[in-house]
Amino acid sequence: MSSAPGIVAIALVTLATLAIGTWGLRFSRTTSDFFVASRSVNPRLNATAIGGEYLSAASFLGVAGLVLTFGADMLWYPIGWTAGYLVLLVLVAAPLRRSGAYTLPDFAEARLGSRGVRAVCSLLVVAIGWLYLLPQFQGAGLTLRSAIGAPVWLGPLIVGLVVLINVTAGGMRSITFVQAFQYWLKLTALLLPLMVLLVAWAGDGAPGSRVVGEAASGWSVPLADGGGQGLYLTYSLIVATFLGTMGLPHVVVRFYTNPDGRAARRTTLVVLALLGAFYLLPTAYGALGRVYAPGLASSGRSDVLVLELPRLVVPGPLGEVLTALVTAGAFAAFLSTSSGLAIAVAGVLTQDVTGRPYGERRLGGVPAFRLAAVVAVLVPVLVALAIPNLGVARAVGLAFAVAASTFCPLLLLGIWWSRLTDAGAIAGLIAGGVGSGFAVGWALAPVSASGWAGVLLEQPAAWSVPLAVATMVGVSLLTPGRIPPHTRRLMVRLHTPEIVELDRG
Repeated sequence: MSSAPGIVAIALVTLATLAIGTWGLRFSRTTSDFFVASRSVNPRLNATAIGGEYLSAASFLGVAGLVLTFGADMLWYPIGWTAGYLVLLVLVAAPLRRSGAYTLPDFAEARLGSRGVRAVCSLLVVAIGWLYLLPQFQGAGLTLRSAIGAPVWLGPLIVGLVVLINVTAGGMRSITFVQAFQYWLKLTALLLPLMVLLVAWAGDGAPGSRVVGEAASGWSVPLADGGGQGLYLTYSLIVATFLGTMGLPHVVVRFYTNPDGRAARRTTLVVLALLGAFYLLPTAYGALGRVYAPGLASSGRSDVLVLELPRLVVPGPLGEVLTALVTAGAFAAFLSTSSGLAIAVAGVLTQDVTGRPYGERRLGGVPAFRLAAVVAVLVPVLVALAIPNLGVARAVGLAFAVAASTFCPLLLLGIWWSRLTDAGAIAGLIAGGVGSGFAVGWALAPVSASGWAGVLLEQPAAWSVPLAVATMVGVSLLTPGRIPPHTRRLMVRLHTPEIVELDRG
């Protein structure tokens, strides 16, 4: 196996990322540029950047591996990850932008007037961000090992270094251009090889009939046929993916970069189209992998299917070139998602650890942000090196479960229910965070559980989300005296379209 094309591909992606990020630095002049791009990103550019940021290692590598191993049941992952933006569009996007907040803790404090709620939200943002960063670095290690035979620890170090350079150089303003570029790179990196693979598959002649049969047999049986446990896993996965999107810190911060609520809605619509187009591709890789690479599933290497398939289907120089292309796309996936997460986590650390608010000052708060970015990246890199065998898609699924169990109830009730109190919010965040967090700890620990205990811990969203909602509502109803006095005024602001305010003005 020649590693030269893979090395060239990774080098080109890295250089292009650094070059675009450096170019974007020209536009970063104020603290607001660094954190929310001065709220001036147009919907199409913002949507493409969100697509580049959102389509992580789990999307690029994990979906194909899941389809290869478990079949059509795993299509709930891409469906849920896409449909989550529909929920976000209908219920959250515009009001969240109208709140004027910079981060989720900002929104929580503005809505409930409580530093305690803010502190809990800050801890959760950092925890979710680190949990989501972990599979990005792990995926980078898998990619380098598969593409060029590098040691698995090299990937996290390279991605972490490149992300730090870009994030600390230009912040959100420059990362927006980088992530927009990386979306189209990822789409191209999957689409072009897939077209060649499909031509090769169609040219198999008589074996082609066998290919169709093998790809279809046994992979479309619903998971629910496995009994009550299978049905639970299906619905819990749906809850986590549909509701977890709105609680991901790197997703939510993107809506603060829109000029207004209307632009936030338009951004979300474009994102839905971009994600829908992308997720068709890894699914096709998974189906082809059931024919050409079934051994990857049995050997526990399903996460590298996208990287290995071109060589297996098209041996020779063409296969090496196609492998280099998908390697470039995978590396872009790690860089773009890691950059967004690093900004989200560093922003919260800057505000709540150093005590420096964002504001519209010149670059006075940027040194603290840069130091926070180092911490935001270094911790998950070290964890990725210490725990290299946690599945990419599984880690991301757990991050969605934690987000769905904490920030989703807070946002929905905070935006749509005026009786929410700070005591109710804190109690619900703790209940959902501890419940889903226990499942995360169990997944990271070197132990396992069987029966219903293992199923409930494998996918906790079906019980942790209702627990969080019930706790928030119940405690809020018991503490009506803690409803903030400014609630009615803020609720009007959240739900009043900008056009109405302009007409009134």
